[in-house]
Amino acid sequence: MWDQTLLYFLNQNRIPRRDAAQLSWSHAVNSRSRLTEALTGSSHMMEADVIMRGYDPKEPIMAHPPDTDSDITLREWLEEVKTHHQGLKLDFKSLEALSPSLALLVNWLDGASQPLWINADILCGPGGQARPVEAEAFLSAVSALPAHIVLSLGWTTGWTAGGPNPGYSWDMVHLMEERCRNLRHPITFPVRAALLAQSFSQLSWLLQQSDRYSLTVWTGHSDEFRAQDLLAYREEFDVSRIYYDLPDSVRTQLTAVRQ
Repeated sequence: MWDQTLLYFLNQNRIPRRDAAQLSWSHAVNSRSRLTEALTGSSHMMEADVIMRGYDPKEPIMAHPPDTDSDITLREWLEEVKTHHQGLKLDFKSLEALSPSLALLVNWLDGASQPLWINADILCGPGGQARPVEAEAFLSAVSALPAHIVLSLGWTTGWTAGGPNPGYSWDMVHLMEERCRNLRHPITFPVRAALLAQSFSQLSWLLQQSDRYSLTVWTGHSDEFRAQDLLAYREEFDVSRIYYDLPDSVRTQLTAVRQ
């Protein structure tokens, strides 16, 4: 197993089998109150956003743009989570906060055991309007991280109710694979649930290129999709290779279908 995330939770007896759909998620853990809620809750993975504070003293803080300040810094956040057992996913929207954050993480990793994912959208994807993080600079910076750290590498995307919503194109998956083929880390590709039905051939091809690769299925707040649209992936690939950062009601439907 390249990705040790599931093994970590299996060893804690927090999931019954090596099935990535068993993991639940806490989102936007970007404040002290949200962190307390997540650490005392039942979720397995915590997602949080890292940016540079918008004024002096400049340092990495937990916030999502357009916010420019927070009541907790990354340094404080890492100290709080170190003695707990949730996995961590840190999302970077720009390069500015990356280098000082990695310096903190290198020291933090010495005594930490929980899974750590580093996330950024590094390529333009279907309907994407946001500017991706510059791929070459991001990958160069994270390449020095220990090999067990999971890189979560995605595309900027968009979705419009009632409109044409093309899926991930062949060009998009080919370019992503070119960026990732020589990396030494396990890699998960965050993919938008509402775009999966129209992207089966492309994303299946991507997963087949390396056993280091997995998918993490996520959804926007107003997106529309059917759990049925996700089952083809679950039936095609080992259930350890597709995570579902989705409402618990959807994950429950999916875990009823297992290999």
